[in-house]
Amino acid sequence: MNNHNRIPYRRVRRTGKLKSLYRSFVEAPWAGGALLLLSVAVAMLLANIPATAEAYHRLLGTEVALRIGGSDGSFEWFFPRGMTVETFVNDCVMALFFLSVGLEIKREILYGSLSSPRRAALPVLAAAGGMLVPALIFLAFNAGTEAAAGWGIPTATDIAFAVGILAMMGDRVSPALKTFLLALAVADDLGAVLVIAIFYGGEVRLGLLAAAAVVLAFAWGLNRAGVRRGAAYLLPGAAVWALFYYSGVHATIAGVAMALVIPMRPQCSRELLVGRAGLLLRSLSRSEGSLQGRREQNDLRRLSGLAVDSMGLGYRLEHRLEPLVTFFIMPLFALANAGVHLSGDGGDIFGYDPVAGSVGLGVFLGLFAGKPLGIFLASWLAVRFGVAERPEGALWRMVLAVAALGGIGFTMSLFVDALAYEDPLFVDRGKIAILVGSAASALLGVALILLNTQNKKKPTKSES
Repeated sequence: MNNHNRIPYRRVRRTGKLKSLYRSFVEAPWAGGALLLLSVAVAMLLANIPATAEAYHRLLGTEVALRIGGSDGSFEWFFPRGMTVETFVNDCVMALFFLSVGLEIKREILYGSLSSPRRAALPVLAAAGGMLVPALIFLAFNAGTEAAAGWGIPTATDIAFAVGILAMMGDRVSPALKTFLLALAVADDLGAVLVIAIFYGGEVRLGLLAAAAVVLAFAWGLNRAGVRRGAAYLLPGAAVWALFYYSGVHATIAGVAMALVIPMRPQCSRELLVGRAGLLLRSLSRSEGSLQGRREQNDLRRLSGLAVDSMGLGYRLEHRLEPLVTFFIMPLFALANAGVHLSGDGGDIFGYDPVAGSVGLGVFLGLFAGKPLGIFLASWLAVRFGVAERPEGALWRMVLAVAALGGIGFTMSLFVDALAYEDPLFVDRGKIAILVGSAASALLGVALILLNTQNKKKPTKSES
């Protein structure tokens, strides 16, 4: 073999290895959390290195708008008005994140871990406890002060980081406990959405909200009429976002609202799929030679169409959004929101003032202590009074270890922090407390898991 033939072979082999490494990274459960952590580090560096800090903050404050009209000033129309790069990420791009969250919540309620009262009881009650206790801890430091509005900051759990850590723990955590944390995070997301919609909007304009309801009703009508093409819901989705943006309800809630009207039911039933797929597979099995003939290719296209029709639009959309959210939207959100300038008054971050309160103490203790305490107590009470069942094969000390991971707030916490305060000092102190509290919660959860699984043993019936 000459050199001319060897070079392409080496290139193909190298390209194949790169593709394999890329696929392994993208499919790894911890990849999203790792990229998110890297984005936080980059944002912190950009905000604190003198050579980049000014440009970083200037970029975030750059106005973004669609401008229609001539330069003579006779007619100009801007949409949306007053939006910067930072608010574009938080109000517009994050709407896709909330659409993904809404689709996941809807799927779990219809078909998953929240589909029956008995299955949903433990994660829902645990999520409620994990939101109530941190809020109370925050208000213990800040009730009646200027910082009181931030009570919602420590109430959220970041599913990307939590799932990534569980993946790294391998079989140290039982499948039942992993399912419990996932279901808890979904229920927690639902609670966070409600908190944002009810408590962190502006002055509500009922006319625009009514118009949004009409558009949502139209989209629901498309659902009931059997429209299963995603393109049909694009224009109603954009209209709902614009109406929410000016209505006083936070624009990202439009993503959740649209998720509720997007169809989950597939076009093709199980019986139809099995019957037609069987006929096509038998036809393919009788073909001679390759599958490149006209008839064989036609059968394969029909088989592919049957597979697509057997998945609801909501599931297909969630599947397509997942890599976009994990590898672009959430890292972009972190880059735009985690860049906190660490000034010389860092010692005041966890200080307390009778007038200003303490955002730092409230958020940190809410995440680090309130989250695991609330999740654990609510779970224990639910099992103690027979409302729910403890995850199969799980000791209570392992439930506490997994509950500690619930203190990783990050994405939703940063989002609420930006909504809760106008004072940049409060916003920055909240961000620092979120980062420190989330990191401490992750370390606590990992330490407890490792401590409890050093000498593995089967759970005893006597433990309660």
